[in-house]
Amino acid sequence: MTREDAWTLLNEYTKSESLIKHAMAVEASVRGYAGKAGDDEEAWGIVALLHDFDYERWPTLGDHPVRGSEILRERGYPDWVIRAILSHASEITGVARETPLEKTLFACDEMSGFVTAASLVRPSKSVLDLEASSVKKRMKDKAFARGVKREDLTAGAALLSLPLEEHITNVIGFMRERADALGLRGTL
Repeated sequence: MTREDAWTLLNEYTKSESLIKHAMAVEASVRGYAGKAGDDEEAWGIVALLHDFDYERWPTLGDHPVRGSEILRERGYPDWVIRAILSHASEITGVARETPLEKTLFACDEMSGFVTAASLVRPSKSVLDLEASSVKKRMKDKAFARGVKREDLTAGAALLSLPLEEHITNVIGFMRERADALGLRGTL
């Protein structure tokens, strides 16, 4: 299981640049948390990179991430990878988030997307000058990033046993390290 193989699989099933960048943003965040916890950054990053690889072809919950898990199984990915990916949609798959990786994937998935959106509406269009207070303010605006359930953002932080502001700050920091690759340097 290598990042190169995961990257190839992601690009085989995903053509949308925004979905690929989302996968990379979640990867950056999950890797960051793995590093803080002393866990395997490479392995956790691969799971994050692949968590939505099937979404473009099968966007309906129930198909996603179940269809993707079948593909991963066929390709010989370990059960713990498949389980983690299924757990990020536990309300559909019934796979509870139990391990630190499963909790982190859920916590970083929606938050990474929300941080991206908050970055792109800044005058600088950059994550480099984004602060947690700005993200929290955007969370109160129900018209902003409508598709993101605010309760998922707060539930993710709670799963990590972190205050919401600390989780936001961590995700921003992890994404800043990859700002160029994520297209979030903006004008800075």
